Amino acid sequence: QVRLVESGGGSVQSGGSLGLSCSASGIIFSDYCMGWFRQAPGKEREGVAYIGRNGGTTYADSVKGRFTISRDNASNMLHLQLNSLKPEDTAMYYCAADSSYYSRFACPSGSGFDYWGQGTQVTVSS
Repeated sequence: QVRLVESGGGSVQSGGSLGLSCSASGIIFSDYCMGWFRQAPGKEREGVAYIGRNGGTTYADSVKGRFTISRDNASNMLHLQLNSLKPEDTAMYYCAADSSYYSRFACPSGSGFDYWGQGTQVTVSS
């Protein structure tokens, strides 16, 4: 059974920092393209950051330079460091895994993410 469990969300003031983590089980973690997504109330879900099997990273323009995605394949953990937080970063944050064939070549692959966590809330006050 595949499980992705996020942790580390919370409430901070504008300019503050948070660290999110995602624990993965039931998958060969190192074989997966991993991503962090977020969804604010009334808005569509958006991809925030991605990390490929080889460690290559991609970020949304809105978080570039402020967020850092990383992975620890030995412990099956995905991380997202959030710095210089803004009120518009307020959202539920989800981790997700993409096992598609094409994820071997690009992350995100465009084929969609197979597995999702339950989310962790990040709230940034001004």
